[in-house]
Amino acid sequence: MKLWQGRLDAENRAMLDFESSIKFDKRLWREDLSGSIAHAQMLGDTGVLSPEDSAKIVAGLKGIFKDLESGALPIDACAEDIHTFVEQELTRRIGDAGKKLHTARSRNDQVALDLRLWLNERIDQTKRALSELEDTLLTLAKAHTQTLMPGYTHMQRAQPQVFAQHLLAYGQMFLRDYDRLCDAQKRTCISPLGSGALAGTGYAIDRETTARALGFTAPCENALDGVSDRDFAAEFLFCASLAMTHLSRLSEELVLWSSAEFSFIELSDEYSTGSSMMPQKKNPDAAELCRGKTGRVYGDLIALLTVLKGLPLAYQKDLQEDKEAVFDAADTLLSCLSITNGMLSTMRVNADAMRAATRDGYLTATDLADDLVKKGVPFRDAYAIVGKLVKGAAASGERLEDLPLSTLRGACDRIGEDVYEVLDPEKAAKRRSSFGGPGDVDRQLSALQSALESRKEQA
Repeated sequence: MKLWQGRLDAENRAMLDFESSIKFDKRLWREDLSGSIAHAQMLGDTGVLSPEDSAKIVAGLKGIFKDLESGALPIDACAEDIHTFVEQELTRRIGDAGKKLHTARSRNDQVALDLRLWLNERIDQTKRALSELEDTLLTLAKAHTQTLMPGYTHMQRAQPQVFAQHLLAYGQMFLRDYDRLCDAQKRTCISPLGSGALAGTGYAIDRETTARALGFTAPCENALDGVSDRDFAAEFLFCASLAMTHLSRLSEELVLWSSAEFSFIELSDEYSTGSSMMPQKKNPDAAELCRGKTGRVYGDLIALLTVLKGLPLAYQKDLQEDKEAVFDAADTLLSCLSITNGMLSTMRVNADAMRAATRDGYLTATDLADDLVKKGVPFRDAYAIVGKLVKGAAASGERLEDLPLSTLRGACDRIGEDVYEVLDPEKAAKRRSSFGGPGDVDRQLSALQSALESRKEQA
């Protein structure tokens, strides 16, 4: 029998299958039971139910929890949803007392509660995965503070940097992702339990107690908002989408760097695949899949926003569509964080190839222009002088540092004998010691390490 079956008698099998959510909300069984236990205990404490009925219900729910956890009790795939399954199983076990569990509660506040509980735990798991990835980035960056590589703009070699600086840029992205999740979690940890269908209840319930018992900071202020609010879910999906954006950008670089055209890194065999036809191939499929899965998380965000955009208050059945989007995005993000961590921790860095790449592309042209500025030449004039030198060197297939001093001084007599030190990529990278530059990586490493250590102390 359906929980809502009273006025309605006719059933249509296709309709029942269409509106059933058990196939995906069954993963909320822990949350559903935890919420029901807290609710039943509160009903007993406030006198809404007798102490005997409350104790009987709590014991029955704990028994169901134990049996589901051990696998002794399978979830009925024919149940309408996880809430129906739990209540019907409870009534089967303890009799009429089980029918009292739903006193002062609606499935509307129940399902909102379950999703908040589940998402709060998944945010914690995601934060841990982000921290593990940041630890890996930090370790890798520490090992490559002296590994010279070209920095790029427009995918063209631009200026010399060190690999540590490049890795630390992603470290900052993931720090922001972590902070966003912490902020979103504040709004997730609000309890809708006790909102009822939309207008609360006439029973003398204690919403503060159930909120605290379930680890929430407070009950929601407004019952209408409590059952219809999915802002917390949309906010998580945005956080997940942006984190996936960062993983996708990193994945794109891993794909490029592992190609023969770059040869900056080699991914381990564990995170690569071969070709069914070409025996020589080693494909960066793990990185490609992380890049590709980003689109589905974006889709989850857009799907939920589209569901929400035209809903009048309060609960509408449309909101049943929230869970699959949240489940999919959370699962996808967590798996991509784990795979990316594995790729980074096992890849081989080809420092010689990175360093060799800084010798082509005139990466120190700006350094020569800056040197002229320090010697009194206005920057725009210095820019034009060096631009002409680059043009001439490119035409003859030479590097700037290969040009004789007489040629360089012919372009500007303020170019001194120290010009070849100015044009050295390694020295150029070290000179860029301004806050955040490649010559500042030791401080950046310390800052990231301090942030991660502070986070662990607060946990």
